[in-house]
Amino acid sequence: MHDDTLPDDVQPRKRRKGIYILPNLFTLAALFGGFYSVVMAMNARFDLAALGVFAAMILDSLDGRVARMTNTQSAFGEQMDSLSDMVSFGAAPALIAYEWSLKGLGRWGWIAAFVYCACAALRLARFNVNTGVVDKRWFQGLPSPAAAALVAGFIWLVNEWGKRGGEVLYLSWTQITWVTFAFTLYAGLSMVTNAPFYSFKDVQMKKSVPFVVIVLIALGIAVINIHPPTVLFGLFVAYGLSGYVVYAWRRAKGQPVSVISTSTEEPDERGLHN
Repeated sequence: MHDDTLPDDVQPRKRRKGIYILPNLFTLAALFGGFYSVVMAMNARFDLAALGVFAAMILDSLDGRVARMTNTQSAFGEQMDSLSDMVSFGAAPALIAYEWSLKGLGRWGWIAAFVYCACAALRLARFNVNTGVVDKRWFQGLPSPAAAALVAGFIWLVNEWGKRGGEVLYLSWTQITWVTFAFTLYAGLSMVTNAPFYSFKDVQMKKSVPFVVIVLIALGIAVINIHPPTVLFGLFVAYGLSGYVVYAWRRAKGQPVSVISTSTEEPDERGLHN
């Protein structure tokens, strides 16, 4: 607004809108992790492809926290994060799984890969439009990074155990292919369910914790280092099942199972409370 009390040559200039560098650097790094995974899969380095997905997961978990800690949240950052997630946790795991084993199933293989990719897109779109009405403590459906971890984690695990000779995890390659098919479909469809998965967003990093918590964290790191592929895959399998356990528990107790607010006054919210 023009201020008539000031001369024209000293009018305050409007602040130019820019892009915050720090959180978007993490987002771009996560995007690179997804791109790197696809390139490695094309070169048949599936162990590195899986590691690229897990690296993208770590970076994706940091960009939002960095933005909140530095007060640099922006609409641009939110959109950039969604596009990065679609590449790293939608397209990349589907392509890795297809190149690794699913293409041996013919049309069933690319159908499973496409279902996963499509469900990732639907899950991210639903997350964006439901941000204001979902209980922050819970995700509506399996989050895309965890779904990607199920697919990439299984591939990483089999590749690691395969180096030890003999049958891989006591399964033939045909059996492994169908297990990959099942994991890909399960991860994809779980993203678009209404099962509540704990978000860990109510964990306050700035609060003091008892000394025993630090000891448990140290023990957790030590356990993961025993054999990272096995331990991490086991953790994500447990998390991938936890939403259905919570859903069944709430059903049995007669408690609300939806993580959507109960208000249906807004037309855009109708039909979301299942």
